[in-house]
Amino acid sequence: MTGGDGIVTIESRLTVTETIDRLVEVVTKLGLNVFARIDHAAGARDVGMALRPTELLIFGNPKGGTPLMQDRQIAGIDLPVKALAWEDEAGKVWLSYNTAEWIAVRHHLGDASNAAVQAIAGGMSKVVGLATGREE
Repeated sequence: MTGGDGIVTIESRLTVTETIDRLVEVVTKLGLNVFARIDHAAGARDVGMALRPTELLIFGNPKGGTPLMQDRQIAGIDLPVKALAWEDEAGKVWLSYNTAEWIAVRHHLGDASNAAVQAIAGGMSKVVGLATGREE
């Protein structure tokens, strides 16, 4: 499901941790870099607060993101790409990410970025499908 806010959210058939584990596996096999994995629920626990399972993975490849920053360097605020796995109040798990097209619109990227934006969009769709068990 895609909202007007540039965020795509897909239901996962796995737990939050399993979804992010699988995403790490998929992006690593594709030669992408994993820059950080953040467990927001663990952070909340560390300060005595409750939060349903929520993990963020930051990943990418300079070959994909650099053309966007060459076009408009400020696009780097949204790069590398991120995916957030989270559990809702009903216990369903979701994986959300910003669309590459939203990043392009947000930063007023020009024609020089089109190929890279399309490559990122296709790549995100594929890795998210594999990580959520939606694509085999």
